Amino acid sequence: IHNTIQDARLFKPGERVAIGASGGKDSTVLAYVMKTLNERYQYGLELFLLSIDEGITGYRDDSLETVKRNQEQYDLPLKILSYKELYGWTMDAIVEQIGRKNNCTFCGVFRRQALDRGAAALNVQHIVTGHNADDIAETVLMNIMRGDIARLGRCTLICTQGEDTIRRSKPLKYAYEKEIVMYAYFKKLDYFSTECIYSPDAYRGHARAFLKNLEAARPSVIIDIIHSGEAFEVAQDVKIKEQRTCVRCGYIASNELCKACTLLEGLERGIPQMGIRDGKRKKIEIEITDQKAESELRTIPMFKLPSVLEDSQRTSANIDTETNSTL
Repeated sequence: IHNTIQDARLFKPGERVAIGASGGKDSTVLAYVMKTLNERYQYGLELFLLSIDEGITGYRDDSLETVKRNQEQYDLPLKILSYKELYGWTMDAIVEQIGRKNNCTFCGVFRRQALDRGAAALNVQHIVTGHNADDIAETVLMNIMRGDIARLGRCTLICTQGEDTIRRSKPLKYAYEKEIVMYAYFKKLDYFSTECIYSPDAYRGHARAFLKNLEAARPSVIIDIIHSGEAFEVAQDVKIKEQRTCVRCGYIASNELCKACTLLEGLERGIPQMGIRDGKRKKIEIEITDQKAESELRTIPMFKLPSVLEDSQRTSANIDTETNSTL
């Protein structure tokens, strides 16, 4: 993992880094390894634990207890941000309204934005997540099966960042899931091992089962898929939506509203399918009989980049201006 970090030059001395902590094996190992390597190789990082409470009774509340113990064991500051606090909804309430189909769409979109907002609250400029080699190979397969060219072009990147987003890295990119489990076992790490109660019907589960069958026939298939994904090049004539800013919450978006705002509006109006099927949104809106006024809808607070990132952007802009004027 240290070699991966060094080869990709993931960190700079003095960076404030949030570790996405769920209490599971991947994030627990990541937190332990990040703290160990930071001290052993003097990365000079200021580390934090960042957890998202989706509001899943019998799962997330128990796993957060593990995260709280990890906070004491690793002596790292902890920030917990809940869906209820940010969106006004818990996943239990969302599933009650939409059922078990497509619930992972809501959770994934909401969690991604919640991580960025939690990181902004901690004033960090970098988030690291516990995605391992198995996760990345599954994502490549999912994007191929969905024909998602935009995500296929970036899903194997070890580090991603846009102009209006916080940098994200995957230090465990080349670590197999079985290696992480064995490491956690032999280091006697304290982690939560129960799967999400809403995940059995998730689309990722089919990709995972397919990948395990492939691995049985070809043991190197996981790393082979990752290397194949890294070699993909999106043709220049493929149209990819430009990134813009959500007019309602200020978060990064590819349309007028970001995905989280669209999903939340659907929930608020009692038509959650509105956010899932963007192409049919106009037709669905016409069919609404009990229209809520815009002012009555719960909305997500405006997103603001951490001050450390804003200062960095201003410094870069000033340097570019000075360089251009000199030329």
